[in-house]
Amino acid sequence: MNPPYRLASGASAEVERTLAAAAHAGEADLALADTALALSGAARPALDLSPYRAHLSEIATCVAAEAAKRPDTIEGRVAALREALVERMGYRGDRDTYDDLRNADLVGVIDRRRGLPVALAILWIHAARAQGWEAAGLAFPSHFLIRLEAPDGRAILDPFNGGAVMETKALRGLLKRFEGPNAELQNHHYATVADRTVLLRLQNNIKLRLLKAEDFRGALATLERMLMIAPGDPALWHEAGLVHVGLDNLRAGVMCLEQAFALVEAPGARSRIAMEIQALKGRLN
Repeated sequence: MNPPYRLASGASAEVERTLAAAAHAGEADLALADTALALSGAARPALDLSPYRAHLSEIATCVAAEAAKRPDTIEGRVAALREALVERMGYRGDRDTYDDLRNADLVGVIDRRRGLPVALAILWIHAARAQGWEAAGLAFPSHFLIRLEAPDGRAILDPFNGGAVMETKALRGLLKRFEGPNAELQNHHYATVADRTVLLRLQNNIKLRLLKAEDFRGALATLERMLMIAPGDPALWHEAGLVHVGLDNLRAGVMCLEQAFALVEAPGARSRIAMEIQALKGRLN
């Protein structure tokens, strides 16, 4: 029997501890921004993350100072976040170089004050939760949004566009822009997503750009970082197996597919993966 597949990592012990904690954390206990920084550190093991952790603290302090000037209402909370993150710190969506890999790497986002919607959302969620406010990402397609709560109501915000408050008309327009003219808002578009899903969506942006550039080794490394925080996800194991096969790493491909088979529950998917494993083992003989 093949030994279990081991995820490659040259990351520091501290980064590995953070990612291991995320892998075993319940969704309410996952440290969103800290884990996003650890994923950056796993990609660049020589990187010193301490200045970036300090910046996360600075963000929290700045928002707290702005919130103290305002009533504790949804309008006041939105204004405090916007003043701190946009006006004072200069965070913006990167429209000019949208596909730059740094836009999906939290360290790169902090360095440049530019990023993709999901990367900026992580900073906004972190800033809000540091005040004890409830905030979460939304299951809105193609363009990541967040929901912020307050004693007097809630708001949907667009961190990519300066924290703009998204009313129903704006949400409908955004949905039609990405999903087509016949798309209509549904209840599930307002549903929140787990922090782990946010982090995987962040890393998926990197993976897709690397695959498009035919950097399959880079894409595989990204998949392995995703598996560090979601080791129970059969789809990720399956994709990692297929990328290994594309790189002619057949034994590693078999082991990844076997992990996917052990985790997947749908009978059709189990049957398909079993056939893939048998075909690969035939190539090894």
